[in-house]
Amino acid sequence: MIFSTLEHILTHISFSIVSIVITIHLITLLIDEITKLYDSSEKGMIATFLCITVLLVTRWIYSGHFPLSDLYESLIFLSWSLSVIHIVPYFKKKKSHLSTITASSVIFTQGFATSGLLTEIHQSAILVPALQSEWLIMHVSMIILGYAALLCGSLLSVALLVLTFRKNRNILCKSYPFFKLNEAFSFDEIQYINERNNILGNASFFSANNYYRSQLIQQLDYWSYRVISLGFLFLTIGILSGAVWANEAWGSYWNWDPKETWAFITWVVFAVYLHTRTNRNLQVENSAIVASMGFLIIWICYFGVNLLGIGLHSYGSFTLTSN
Repeated sequence: MIFSTLEHILTHISFSIVSIVITIHLITLLIDEITKLYDSSEKGMIATFLCITVLLVTRWIYSGHFPLSDLYESLIFLSWSLSVIHIVPYFKKKKSHLSTITASSVIFTQGFATSGLLTEIHQSAILVPALQSEWLIMHVSMIILGYAALLCGSLLSVALLVLTFRKNRNILCKSYPFFKLNEAFSFDEIQYINERNNILGNASFFSANNYYRSQLIQQLDYWSYRVISLGFLFLTIGILSGAVWANEAWGSYWNWDPKETWAFITWVVFAVYLHTRTNRNLQVENSAIVASMGFLIIWICYFGVNLLGIGLHSYGSFTLTSN
């Protein structure tokens, strides 16, 4: 009873803190000069990280197993993973736009975990024999860490696409004021217009606003590539460890379970993303489009397959009864 009450308190404290943090982040996006406000938000995320850590340890103690056996526990661990990704740049003294993405993701996952939709699985249950294995920690933790990093990197790619589209649209408006903007233009056509404007010495391109936007796009590309690379590594380790665990539990490394299939699809999509980054002939926008597609596929793999209630990994909104 004491552990359950403590868990309830910590969950809502962490959600309240991260709600304040995301509000501060939105303010700092509009007023970038407020350094003290930014530091306060980062300290708030550290407090959120500590609350979630204590929450996981508390649930681990009174349940007797690592808290990754159902959707509720995996959401809490996902929030913890996003918090880790958030505070790493802060301790490295690097201010990045990644923090806004991670803070928003934490409030979403914490909000869903504390909502009434998952009331039935808040209480921890005894693990079934198939899950009573040391591979539970290795496999599921790597998968969730991979999801967290890939989600953050994908959201950065989405932001990159939005900024690139707005930048190219502004240039197009200034170059062709009588053009209908609702006509479809490919990235190659817009890139051609950009290059021609550079040759003609378009002064608006070199304005402070365009320079800042270009720098922001470069930062988003820098962080998205590195975060996705890290997430891809975690996902690879998670899939391989899951295959070894499946061989021990079921006698087969791969069973084409819906969860396994969509995890493999996710891996392939981000492998394609990393491959496009090695091709210098492709624009940054091409790889960002692939990462944006990966964002949707991750949620299908994480939520969609589970909520269907089919397959060996189906736990949805209920305690996992089989691996």
